[in-house]
Formats: sequence, C-alpha cells, structure tokens
Amino acid sequence: MRFLERERATAAQLLPGLDESLRAVPLMELEEPSGPGIELFRDSGGPGLLAPTAYQGQGATALDALRVQRALGSRAPSLAVATTLHHFSMATLANLITDESMKSMLIEGVASSNRLVAFGFAEERPGAGVLSPSMTATAGDDGVRISGVTRTRSLARSMDLLITGVMIPREDGLGEEPALALVSADSEGVSVGGAEGEQVTLDDVEVPPELLVRPSAPDGQLDVLLTAGFAWYQLLMTGSYLGAAGALVERVLLDNQAPESERVRLLVEIEGAMSAAEGIARQIDDGPDESTLAASLYVRYCVQDALYRVVPRAVELLGDLDSTASDEVGHLATYANGLALQPPARFRMTGPLAAYLVDGPLTIA
Repeated sequence: MRFLERERATAAQLLPGLDESLRAVPLMELEEPSGPGIELFRDSGGPGLLAPTAYQGQGATALDALRVQRALGSRAPSLAVATTLHHFSMATLANLITDESMKSMLIEGVASSNRLVAFGFAEERPGAGVLSPSMTATAGDDGVRISGVTRTRSLARSMDLLITGVMIPREDGLGEEPALALVSADSEGVSVGGAEGEQVTLDDVEVPPELLVRPSAPDGQLDVLLTAGFAWYQLLMTGSYLGAAGALVERVLLDNQAPESERVRLLVEIEGAMSAAEGIARQIDDGPDESTLAASLYVRYCVQDALYRVVPRAVELLGDLDSTASDEVGHLATYANGLALQPPARFRMTGPLAAYLVDGPLTIA
C-alpha cells in the first residue's frame, strides 16, 4: 500500500468526493482565509463524521477519524486543524449530555444540516486552565445572560454553534458552578473580531436553560467530564499535523533525486509516529478514561518531537524548487511545526503529568 493511500481511502469512504475536491484546488488557494475548504467539507457531510448513523452521521470510529484528519492535513492543513475543533466539540457534547432527547436533537441537527461547532478555550487568561470557564453569567428572565471573551482557535467566522465554559448560579441557590453554554453564532450580542480574527465576544447573550449543560461529576468537576473529549482533541490534532508533514514526505518519496536511504528514513519515522497515534485511537474506541487522556498527551508530544526532525529534513531534500512549489513547501513546513502551539503546552503539563505518574489525578493546565 502506497504512502497515505489507506488514509485517503478512509476519507473517500466516509466523506465521498472530498479528497478529490481538495486535490483539484491549488494548496495556497485552499489555505486562504476565504478558500473553499470549509464549504467542500460541509458538502461532503464532514460535520457529521463522528455522529452515529442513527443521528444521520457517518458513525466514524476514532481510528477512522484519525485517518481522515491525516488525509485532510495532507491536502489542506488549515482545514484539518479547523475541523478537529469541530470534532472535539461533537465528542464533548456526546459525552456530557445525559438527556437522550437533547443529545439526539443537537447531534442530529448538526449532522443533518452540516453545521459547524466551535469550542471556546480559556488558555488566554493568565492562571486559567485550558478547560476553565471563560464566561460570566447573571440570572435572566429565562435562563442566564452571559458575557465574556474567548478564542475558538479556528472556525470563529464559520461556526454555527459555540460551546463555551461559564460559571452559572447553582440550582439550589448556593453559589455558582461551572457549566457549558451552547450559543448560536447568530445570537444577538455575539461578535467576532480581534487582531487574529478568532476572538469571539459575547455581550449579555441570553441562553435558555435547555442549552446549559450542568456538570454531573462530584463537586462540579467539569474538567473530569471533558477528559474523553480532550483525548479526542489530542488524537485528531496529532493526525492533522501528521498530514501536513506527510504532504512534505510524500513529495520527497516521489522525488527520484532523493537518496533511497533518506526516503526510507523519513518514511520509517513518520509512519512510526502514525502507528503510535493509531494505538491511542484504538484505546478511545475501547472506551476512554483518564489513562487514555494521559497516553494521548504522551503520544502527541512524542509526535511533536518527531515532526521537528522530519520536517526540516524533508525540506532540505526537496532542494531548489520553483517559486510555486517553494511557497507550498514553506507553508507546509511552517504549518507542520504548529502542533506545539496547540493546548495544552508541554511546559504547562510538566507538573500535572509528574503528579499523575505518582498516582495523582490528571489535570489539564
């Protein structure tokens, strides 16, 4: 089987026509903010990739989804990274919502209408964990009214629904507790802007009670309930960046001027990294727990290091290219090294992972 053939075959099976459509568009056009990638993804049924077939989704396993993200990353890295956030949000909804009628309504609504869901992270706030609530709320006539600023890291301008953490009044009236709020992107008071274009501001946005997901974990530990979703995030983000690096390796493998020893060396390293990620996918498919999240972090940081070796060597082997090819190689190289920028940063997880190794709980910094 040729390099990336398995991943592209999986994508073709679950999202028919998407790989061909992406291949037909020049890379740098796909990577433009106004590029056609997101709409091609919608048209192929991509938003429903992880939704069960009973909810009109594709019913992909974690292993399937990993391979799809690698295939997407090899064609359009920015699309792969953006859609990873959507898939993480879907996995989070599936894990957190215990009311079956509400779960069915939301997940089937996303899958059947090809809507995109974004998750607002909190890592921009000093001292806040990446999964900490980023919004404040006041009691309203019907539900709560929330305000605050978050960043989706992608999808801000394409999302149909935003999931964000918020501190809300407890139902027993004794203080506050963390919850997730589901906010329609076209709600009054929602705006998108900021220097990087990914800042989402909520200004006194009304959220009805049925769109608030309260924690069921002991002592309102919302992060405990998010661990399964965050293992998905690590897995699929790793696959997306392996795809971007794979696009460079593929170019080297097709270059007869590159020494065979160097081609095999790159192939061995990047396929070894993918095999490690596939191991995490199988763990998730078997039923994720805290150890799965820990393992997903180990593998993500391991792959990160592998890409630091693979990417510059692939660029060097590709040598002197014409301007178009050079632009593409430069873009892919820059993008492939971006895994280190995804949460949680390794230096922030040093303490939590060290504590976990001596039988402490695993927290996301």
